[in-house]
Amino acid sequence: MIAPDEPVAASANNVVIRVRGLKVGFGDRLVMDGLDLDVYRGEVLGLVGASGAGKSVFTRSVLGLLPKQAGMIEVYGLDIDRLTMGERRRVERRWGVLFQQGALFSGLTVKQNIQAPMREHLDLSPRLRDELAMLKISLVGLPLDAANKYPAELSGGMIKRAALARALALDPDLLFLDEPTSGLDPIGAGDFDDLIATLQRTLGLTVFMVTHDLDSLYAICDRVAVLGQGRVSAVGPIAELLLSTDPWIHSYFHGKRGAGRETVFRLGAQGEAR
Repeated sequence: MIAPDEPVAASANNVVIRVRGLKVGFGDRLVMDGLDLDVYRGEVLGLVGASGAGKSVFTRSVLGLLPKQAGMIEVYGLDIDRLTMGERRRVERRWGVLFQQGALFSGLTVKQNIQAPMREHLDLSPRLRDELAMLKISLVGLPLDAANKYPAELSGGMIKRAALARALALDPDLLFLDEPTSGLDPIGAGDFDDLIATLQRTLGLTVFMVTHDLDSLYAICDRVAVLGQGRVSAVGPIAELLLSTDPWIHSYFHGKRGAGRETVFRLGAQGEAR
């Protein structure tokens, strides 16, 4: 078994998110039951697990959108429960979130959606808000004429990119992605993975990504955490998870959908070693 807390960073000072003993539930049912996890600065961490295992619940708990029953959540070394409202808002300005299906405001244009966080957190002139919104639109690879379109006028891939532009509106250094490639065709999903990888490198982002997409895990994740039975059962680089004897992990990575990717991954790793 791979230790859930096994570090990949140089020191504990590189921990951006630290979760210990997290318990979250609905009524009598616990979804998180003593979960521990660290997310390190500058990494792309993928979170996987069976449907209904609580991946999105975990994300929303870290973001403060769902109350927890017990445990501790630290972000940037700060205990979220101990922050004042002002301190909380300053922390929230340092992260961006791409929710499932984009979650754009249907009554706002793309530009207005991107400007929404700016209006909430920043005192900017309308002209500067417009310039920054157009910069974010260009950054995520959308055509500039998408600025004045409404979500209903966009394709699935464009919605994802618009939502990503909104997540980047405040220049965060921590990015949460909840199923970012769901609903996209293989080419569109691959392009989106490339975009995330490029932005992560150029902007120095820390990325926490909930996903079912094996291609995304292999393409851009430095480590993968496996969620099961309310806890992180294993975490590490894919090369280590491929060696796991845990039945679910083995089935996930070595099953019919994973076998081909594993072969390509191993061939690529051998090529790099040479």
